[in-house]
Amino acid sequence: MLTSIGKFSKSFFIKLLVGIIILPFVFWGMGDVFRGGNQNVIASIDSEKVSTQEFVEYLRRLNLNKEQIKNLPKTDLIEKILSEYIGKRVMALEIEQLGIIVNDVSLRNMIKNDDLFFKNEKFSRIEYEKFLIKSGVSAPQFEANIAEQEKRRQFLSFLSGGIIVPEIMVKQEFRKENQTKTIKYLDLEKYHLKKQPSEQSKKELYEKNKNIFFTEFKSIRYAEITPEKISGSAEYDEPFFKQLDIIENNILDGQSFDETVKNDNLEIVTIQKINAKKENEKKIKIKKLPDSLFKKIYNLPSENAPEIVELNSKYYLVEVLSIEKKNRPFSDPEVQEALNAQLNFKNKIENNTSIIKDISMGALDKDRFTKFASENNLTIKDYKVNNLKQNEIFSEGIIKRIFLTKDGEVDLISNNTLTKSFLILAIKTDYKDIKKNSNEYEQYEAKARLNLINKIYQTHDRSLNEKYKVELNQRTIDRVKNSF
Repeated sequence: MLTSIGKFSKSFFIKLLVGIIILPFVFWGMGDVFRGGNQNVIASIDSEKVSTQEFVEYLRRLNLNKEQIKNLPKTDLIEKILSEYIGKRVMALEIEQLGIIVNDVSLRNMIKNDDLFFKNEKFSRIEYEKFLIKSGVSAPQFEANIAEQEKRRQFLSFLSGGIIVPEIMVKQEFRKENQTKTIKYLDLEKYHLKKQPSEQSKKELYEKNKNIFFTEFKSIRYAEITPEKISGSAEYDEPFFKQLDIIENNILDGQSFDETVKNDNLEIVTIQKINAKKENEKKIKIKKLPDSLFKKIYNLPSENAPEIVELNSKYYLVEVLSIEKKNRPFSDPEVQEALNAQLNFKNKIENNTSIIKDISMGALDKDRFTKFASENNLTIKDYKVNNLKQNEIFSEGIIKRIFLTKDGEVDLISNNTLTKSFLILAIKTDYKDIKKNSNEYEQYEAKARLNLINKIYQTHDRSLNEKYKVELNQRTIDRVKNSF
């Protein structure tokens, strides 16, 4: 239901319906308490029970995709969804205690004032009914969701309403991004490359992970479904789509690829043993198969499970005949590349960890910065950072970290992938000024307010963790995981 409504989320309150993120109520801090107990109860909040049935109904409404459902027993997705659901239930308890309500008049006004349902600049009941039909929900369901989201919005406003942001906080927020920083820095790439992976270490890693170094070859086949074949017409008209529906229903009922082809006299194209690069075992690229159609077929997860796919207004019956995995040898260039990349990454983590430890213990400070460069044959470079977008050397994320480094301090700063690592010595900082009546001031006041609100939410979250005793029934959770 929510997935359908999301397609129409252009207006303000529709965005509220699908877009309010209840950040402080995810409950990862609640200290998971797993118990045995009643199979019909998946969790409890104080004395209130959360039944397995109501949670499964909630789970089904999320419209998980096939891959997510397939992997439920192997992942913690169920736990995350349950945690989010419990957070919503706790919020509902808090809303009830505060006496927050949305009466029928308020609800009616919210709907009647939303321009999504306007025609000729005024509310149209017909437009509203059309929206409900397209969304696949009834009016009571939709209106109950609107009321629920409005109560949540009022609750969050209650927590954060009336905040006055001190000027000093606005200036602090502004200074985080608006300063001129004079620094010395060392690019650590050469330092990391000093230690190259040995053949022994690569062989050990290969042997431990042999099962992930393979090439998957799939034998596939397809047949184009044309109007001439199934309806006797040259047009993609109503008779064609009626017959296409019949074919699709037959496949869903278990009809095989061969039976379908025979019944409708379709022409089969079969390609034996092809990998994800569209190459056969001899590494010859298959050119007769369009890339877009190949991806559709190759990504099918199961063998002998025919499907109908649509591509560029054409329709195909497709199937994976067989899947074969072939181990890649240690000498394979791509295997070597992967092993080198993994070991180099591990080396960078170890090197950076050692440097950070030295910095934290005072063994690498501004006085030892030059010595570290000399011992490791690294060149010290002078640089002046003027703004966040100065990306000649440093990315925006790294510059933000540089701006947080105090004068005289040494810091190691890397990007998320560790492809760039720098040792920074901050020399001098010149701060820029912000005028109180400027547009910039409003912008940074909003940022400061958001940070303050998040802190309030986090504080409230901690208080809720202490207020409510939440227990999860792990046996029932496992049973739910394996029931899909």
